[in-house]
Amino acid sequence: MRELAITAQQVQDLRRQTGAGMMDCKRALEATAGDLEKAAILLRKQGQARADARMARAASEGMVASYIHAGGRIGVLVEVNCETDFVARTPEFQELAKNIAMHIAAEQPRWVEASDIPEDVVAQEKEIYRALALKEGKPEPVVEKIIEGRMKKYCQETCLLQQAYVRDDQRTVGELVRDARAKLGENIVVRRFVRFQLGEG
Repeated sequence: MRELAITAQQVQDLRRQTGAGMMDCKRALEATAGDLEKAAILLRKQGQARADARMARAASEGMVASYIHAGGRIGVLVEVNCETDFVARTPEFQELAKNIAMHIAAEQPRWVEASDIPEDVVAQEKEIYRALALKEGKPEPVVEKIIEGRMKKYCQETCLLQQAYVRDDQRTVGELVRDARAKLGENIVVRRFVRFQLGEG
């Protein structure tokens, strides 16, 4: 069986699409018999595996991105970290940080992720959901499941990484960050944010 020749143009096309290195692109195309789409998926899987392995590594570089909206009525600052200054300066990383800031302006999350929600807020929300479920006449064994479901929805509405991304509601902000980790090959963390709205006290 004759070996499939991978052209330089195929490698360039895949590199442009994925941002992966030349040799990684060539190997992925060889492994997928020159299928560009399958090669891109393979590179994403490999990139994600590398990024997952780096999750424990310190992300102390990065940037503070800003976004101003509605004629200066809404402003956001968000700190997004990565491992190296090299990645922090890439257009992909900077665009990610700007897009997250824009999302925060639009969707008004309160926390970065569910573990950031204060215990007293969690307890208060659960108590409200319990009272509502009991008022609706739900049996006690079902009440706990209802509370669990409503808390999950609460997190999806108020936690940045669990919110549906404003520019693509088929994926969450957390998935957006995960994809960036896979593409850039480094641990990327949304550290903190603050959102200002004119007139809010």
